[in-house]
Amino acid sequence: MAWIDKLVGKSPIGPMQQHMQVAVLCAQEVIPLLEAMAAGDDKAIRERRAEIDRLEHEADELKHEIRSHMPRRFMMAIDRRTMLEILDCQDSIADVTQDIAELADQRSMHLPESLKEPVLTLAQSVMSACEQGQRIVDELDELVETGFGEGEVARVDEMVRELGRLESQTDAELDRAARALFAMEEELGVATVFWHQIILWIANLADLSERVGNRLRLLMAN
Repeated sequence: MAWIDKLVGKSPIGPMQQHMQVAVLCAQEVIPLLEAMAAGDDKAIRERRAEIDRLEHEADELKHEIRSHMPRRFMMAIDRRTMLEILDCQDSIADVTQDIAELADQRSMHLPESLKEPVLTLAQSVMSACEQGQRIVDELDELVETGFGEGEVARVDEMVRELGRLESQTDAELDRAARALFAMEEELGVATVFWHQIILWIANLADLSERVGNRLRLLMAN
């Protein structure tokens, strides 16, 4: 059976699902990070950054493992390039989360009272989108096992549609948070630029999750 193992290779689907789980765990740390920022607790901000760094590093290790062991040819309905494109989108979720934590820690950013509600609401909407993206990736093995059967494809397609709805909701929450921020521009001064970057990065996590879902939708369409 050795020659069959070499031809088929180990399926990357399980590791891909594990990678997405770690990336989303990393993103979920944004909520306690923002809560620490709202409390003005620099020690808690550093602790949350350390946990985000740990999870981002774990995601990186998984990514490198997947890339180095993914066979160039295997008997699957999914080609190598497609899997790597999905992997890159997933990995960006952890990378952007790390960017958020680094900036928050380096500048000791304390969330102003008037921004707490809109920014935390945005982050909660974003987490819903990220978690929906994970649920979609968790269906990848079922898609392959059923040979992209009509019933499973329809179910995943509906999940992707729901992800699109959640991402659209984050767009509305982003607009509300940005308006609240710019209303404080005179008070915050140059710090407005850094807060705007934080808000954009948080919203980008939902965009990245939607890209994962859309890439799978294109895959199903082909």
